[in-house]
Amino acid sequence: MNTLKFLLASALIALAGSANASDKLTLLLDWFVNPDHGPILIAQEKGYFKDAGLTVEVIAPADPSAPPKLVAAGKADIAVSYQPQLHLQREQGLPLVRIGTLVATPLNCLLVLDKGPVKTIADLKGKKVGFSVAGVEEAMLSAMLARHGVSMADIDLINVNFSLSPALMSKQVDAVIGAFRNFELNQMQIEGVDGKCFYPEEEGLPPYDELIYVAKVDGFDKDVMRRFLEATEKATQFIVNYPQESWEIFSATSKELQDELNKRAWRDTVPRFALRPAALDIGRYRRMAEFLKDAGLIKKTIPVSEYAVDLGTP
Repeated sequence: MNTLKFLLASALIALAGSANASDKLTLLLDWFVNPDHGPILIAQEKGYFKDAGLTVEVIAPADPSAPPKLVAAGKADIAVSYQPQLHLQREQGLPLVRIGTLVATPLNCLLVLDKGPVKTIADLKGKKVGFSVAGVEEAMLSAMLARHGVSMADIDLINVNFSLSPALMSKQVDAVIGAFRNFELNQMQIEGVDGKCFYPEEEGLPPYDELIYVAKVDGFDKDVMRRFLEATEKATQFIVNYPQESWEIFSATSKELQDELNKRAWRDTVPRFALRPAALDIGRYRRMAEFLKDAGLIKKTIPVSEYAVDLGTP
């Protein structure tokens, strides 16, 4: 009888220890902390990660291009990245896989001055267009221009080094590609200059997930990642139900977030968070792969299952 009691007590202690144990994750953001990362910070602040048995270290990168490479090298567990970039990264041989979605709609847009000379995309012929990242942005711009009878040879493409809205407002360029509709539009309006966006998904380009979570292929624990996504899903539900309260929690994490730009960006980003972060739209990934292949950015398409998974079903 004593032996049985001892075994039961030992089992209970072991279970308690297991319940209190926390799986550690290192999450690399794609940029400095901003409203795009709302579900991550809310999950942290509301204790959803802790409730899921996770300790998540969130790190903003010094080099925005580094996070996917660090995850591919096994130096971190998760990176926030971009769906179009994932296709290119796999082409380059990085062993990455999409495990979830953070922002489920495009944010990128072709931005012009609302009161400027460009009324339609066709008006860009003979004009200057600024960009920051070569490759995907150029392919998007090319497709949008072609739809209106304009070629890349008809414009003057200028690298404005991430100074998108300032270059447009100072009229160094007539348009910029790569502007985020939840940030640059608000930034310009705060400066007293109204902008106008032409949206890629309305100009024949396939819709895509702007921000996704990527992990190393065969280098992650499905159960741990599933719990991570469940925590961010719970955070997203809280944000949607209580947008003002969630903004107050989010902005309280840093003084840098407590300004008008981030407040407006939060308002515009909330409807774009993935309500089902684990869910995978296979067709969406196939269509983007075909677009990038047709644009000459990747040589061939590979099965979606090789670079994207749905962890929503155990």
